Amino acid sequence: MADQKQSRRLSFEIPLDASSVDDFSPETPVKVVVEGAGNILHSSLARFDKTGRAVVRVELSGAPDTLNIIVGPADAEDEDLPRLQSISRTISARTLQERQFKLEPISISTYYWHWWRRWCRYFVITGRVVCPDGKPVPGARVCAFDIDHWWWWSSRQQVGCDTTDANGAFTIKFRWCCGWWPWWWWRIRYWQLEPWLVDLLRPIVEQVPDFPIPIPDPRPSPAVFAPLLERDGQAMALVSQPFDTAVLPALREKLRTRLPHIPELEQLRIWPWAPWQPWWDCTPDIIFQVTQQCEGRLKVIVDETIADTRWNIPTNMSVTLVANEAACCIDNPPPPEGNCVVVANVCSSLSNNIGGNMGAIPAPAGYLNPNVAALYGDRPFAGTVSIGGQFGSAAMVDFYEFEWATSPGGPWQPMPPAAVGNFTRTFWGPALPAGPVDFHTVPINFTPISGRLVAPSRTFFEANNAPGSWGLSRFWVSNPNLLLQWLTTNTFTDGTYYLRLVGYQNTGTGANPQLGHPQILPICNTDHPNYLVLTIDNSTSNLEPAADIVAVRINGSLADPCANIIADSGGTLEIDFIAYDVGQHLAFYTLEATYGKNGRVNLLTCPGATLTPISLPPTAPAADQVGPDYGAARSQGATAPHWRGGGLRLTIPDLRCAFPITCCYQIELRVYKRTIVNCNYDYHPRKLSFYSLTVAV
Repeated sequence: MADQKQSRRLSFEIPLDASSVDDFSPETPVKVVVEGAGNILHSSLARFDKTGRAVVRVELSGAPDTLNIIVGPADAEDEDLPRLQSISRTISARTLQERQFKLEPISISTYYWHWWRRWCRYFVITGRVVCPDGKPVPGARVCAFDIDHWWWWSSRQQVGCDTTDANGAFTIKFRWCCGWWPWWWWRIRYWQLEPWLVDLLRPIVEQVPDFPIPIPDPRPSPAVFAPLLERDGQAMALVSQPFDTAVLPALREKLRTRLPHIPELEQLRIWPWAPWQPWWDCTPDIIFQVTQQCEGRLKVIVDETIADTRWNIPTNMSVTLVANEAACCIDNPPPPEGNCVVVANVCSSLSNNIGGNMGAIPAPAGYLNPNVAALYGDRPFAGTVSIGGQFGSAAMVDFYEFEWATSPGGPWQPMPPAAVGNFTRTFWGPALPAGPVDFHTVPINFTPISGRLVAPSRTFFEANNAPGSWGLSRFWVSNPNLLLQWLTTNTFTDGTYYLRLVGYQNTGTGANPQLGHPQILPICNTDHPNYLVLTIDNSTSNLEPAADIVAVRINGSLADPCANIIADSGGTLEIDFIAYDVGQHLAFYTLEATYGKNGRVNLLTCPGATLTPISLPPTAPAADQVGPDYGAARSQGATAPHWRGGGLRLTIPDLRCAFPITCCYQIELRVYKRTIVNCNYDYHPRKLSFYSLTVAV
């Protein structure tokens, strides 16, 4: 029997009636889908006559038990129509058994006719991804997400992606439908805790009596409100069952009587302060995530959260997304004019902010932020130092090297090979000599030519690799102006050094380059031969810096490490310690007492606390200035660029500032240098000394 039903062909007509629609237009078709056994068996567009009537003829090669007829907007996808709150009719199994049957017309109301025009619409988002300085970000994958939230959970749905071009520009086109059945909308969403919402709602929840804050689950659940509604039997029935969107209106009314009225949360559309029916949201709420595969790794360069949401976007929207510091940007500044060179960059600093260089004050030479009486003043360099710059537009330099001296007048010496670091540059565009558009890395190596250790200039590389494409289809995004990685560790002793760039023209041919006469190019816009002065301070001693808590005394009595001290009558606290840098580039030190869970006391700021220089042999002499940082030491008489620190005693007149409760305490001393190591501007090297004891107060 079942085989007969499957083999029997079925033909019937579906009449439609839109004659009662206000502002009816026969030019507007609708889609009719026939579904059976979970499959789409027929799909066609129904076109109306002038009276508002249409007929759809259906032929099926089989007779399932029942059929569903669904009518909806013409631009909806076939598989989406059963999931939308549209017009549907069921043809029963009994009707299908009849050889001939006639269906009553399906009436289309004004409500559906006009809503269908909005249920599925097309949106276009255009924009650019730029670095903070406005440079374009090429080759980045930009994805747009619609975001929804309920209580402190959020859900995002990707609506489209595109890849940026050389201008950082992208276009995302997508189709957006609304009017879903809630069960379907809920099924396709993935939920997660939203930290921004948790931080926003937690202080409010803490103000509500009898509402202990539960540990949030990753998926939304009305059970989170059970402690608040446990005295209301009807409400408890709402929160104790599996998540059913049908209970949300009633649950919202219950919660609004217990939670404080906060208009700001209503404006942010946070449930239960605002109603929540996202399946009827016909205008998406958009955030972006941008990734970029550059320099050998995938980096997230824009990562927006719900706090960045663009609510109810228009059908055409333009945005500018600012990438973080990890992005690779097109960096193609025009060269300075003339036959010259500018060696302008040291790590992330400009040379005119380093003492003794063109445009900076003369002393102290080689220090970043020279003679600035602040923590960030007078900073030397160490480790690997990146040096960058540009050749002038008329410079004919094919290869170059750096020479060094200990005075601006020389004598100049070639850079030791062990101090010369190779590097790479990255460009975006077609591979060389031809290939796919992507990010490509080019090694820049110093090699021996004519007895000198030299590297090719960027202009020489461009002239010999796809000339004419640079700045048009190929763009440098990483290290375009890097000239040298100066490796100072174990190659140069601490001190102040002068570097200069020597350029050469290539007098050879092809694979046999030869160096012409050396050129000492002037600094652009000057007649001065180029040079760069830097001060190096590589920490090679345990005293660069030194940190040690030597002794702790309570009421004048020595408290050994791990001691149990009874101090319930209060009294004084003394700490003898060493914060010392034999290289005289101390930055600052901290002295804290930690205890319990996350308890912390800054001992240097206790009321009445004093610092006194003391000699603590054999490690440290008495501090010339007590600090506790370089800026303070300068105000106490330290002469730029030096502050060494030394032996110190901290006296606190009331030990209850340091030990507020009976507990085990750890006194922690941290000491930092000003040196910029490997172009990292954090303050290090740093040393730690700690001292533990139990104090009863």
